[in-house]
Amino acid sequence: MSFRTDLAVEAIENMDQAADHQQVRQTERTLEGFSVNEVEIRTDHAAREIGKPRGRYLTLELDALIRREEDAFPRACRALSTLLRELLPSQAPDGPVLVAGLGNRMITPDAIGPQAADHVIATRHLVEQVPDVFSSWRPVSALAPGVLGQTGVETGEVVCGVLDRIRPSAVLAIDALAAGRLSRLLRTVQLADTGITPGAGVGNARAALNEQTLGVPVIAIGVPTVVDGATLAHEIAGQLGGPTCEALEDLSRPVMITTRDIDREVADISRMIGYAVNMALHPHLTVSDIDLYLS
Repeated sequence: MSFRTDLAVEAIENMDQAADHQQVRQTERTLEGFSVNEVEIRTDHAAREIGKPRGRYLTLELDALIRREEDAFPRACRALSTLLRELLPSQAPDGPVLVAGLGNRMITPDAIGPQAADHVIATRHLVEQVPDVFSSWRPVSALAPGVLGQTGVETGEVVCGVLDRIRPSAVLAIDALAAGRLSRLLRTVQLADTGITPGAGVGNARAALNEQTLGVPVIAIGVPTVVDGATLAHEIAGQLGGPTCEALEDLSRPVMITTRDIDREVADISRMIGYAVNMALHPHLTVSDIDLYLS
C-alpha cells in the first residue's frame, strides 16, 4: 500500500532514499517564531518519484498557535502572509485576485476553504464603486463554489466561469488536505505555487486547478484535517516492526481519521488563513483592522 499524503514534506520523509539535492532543494528557517520548511522540486524525475508537481512547497508549523502562546495568532497571520507574498506573482503586484474556498461547508474536516473565504475582505466592488476611498486597495473577490454533490457543477467549471468575468492576475485556492501522520493534523499549513487537485487526498480527485488549466498562476493553501486510516495503520505496524496491516485493505472506501476538537480547530485555523490572505493582499492591514472591517 502507498503512503497517502498531500504534504510534500511528508512525501519526501517517506522516500526509501534521500532526495538528490540537485533535483530537490530543502531549507528551513524561522518566521515570527514559527518553523518554515521549504521544498523545491526542480525536475520532472523528482516530481515523479515524490508524486508531487514541480514547484515550491512552503510548510508553516503552527505549534506556538496550538499552545496558545502570547500574540501567537497575529504572529501566525503575519508569518503566513509573508509566505503568501513570496509566492504571489510579481508581474502584477496590484492586480485582481480571486480567492476560492474549496470544499464542503457541511462536512467539518472539509470546511477549511469555505470558512476561510468567509474571513476574506472582498474589495473588487468597492474599488470600482468607491474609488475615492478604496483606490489604494487591491481588487479581491472571494468565492466558495461548493462541491459537485451539492451543486451539480464541477469546482473547476465554477472557477473558470468566474475567471472569464473578473480576469484575475492570480487565484488563491484554499482547501483541506490529507496527512500521513496524526501529528500534522491542523498543525501545518502548506503553500504551493503548483495549484491543487481538489479531493485528491481522500481518493476523490476532481479536475486540477493550476496555471495550465486556468491560465493564471494558482497558489494553493492547504491544511491537513484527516489521515487515511489504512496509511496510519501501516505506519503504526511498520514502527512496531510487525507485518503490514491487512485489516483495512479490503475496505470498499477509505476510512478517514480526524481530531476530537475538529469543529473548534477548523474554525480557528480558517480564521487565521483568512486574515493572513487579507494581510498578504493588503499589506497595510493589521489584525485589529481586519476585525473592524469584518465586524
